Amino acid sequence: MTFKVTRDPSSVHWCHCSMCRRATGAASAVLVWVSRSGVDWEGVPARYRSSNVAERGFCERCGTPLFLDYERSAELAMMVGAFDNPRMLRPTHHYGVESMLPWDERHDVLPRQETDLGDPMLQGLVPTPPRAPR
Repeated sequence: MTFKVTRDPSSVHWCHCSMCRRATGAASAVLVWVSRSGVDWEGVPARYRSSNVAERGFCERCGTPLFLDYERSAELAMMVGAFDNPRMLRPTHHYGVESMLPWDERHDVLPRQETDLGDPMLQGLVPTPPRAPR
């Protein structure tokens, strides 16, 4: 499974939402937003539904998380860790900071934004209730 991005990203940012935490197994994710038509795939990514408004794509062979696909978006949010050379893909802000883990202290000066539930892309989102520790 390989891909090539043929267009410049519209945005690169940290996401601190619980869905990205679960999808990546990390405290946050860096999302690279690109036009769907700007991604050329060699192979077909596997998918699963991560919420009532989005699917996640991953490599079926190795399990690498590849993208977040909102049904109402013209773009895919590619996972920065899936890129062969992500050095130039610098985040410009933090998103979903209301879900940021309390110990995840970022000492950068990037702008911070709460989740915008008014965004048409998130219309109809049913928030996932927090899970109890096991």
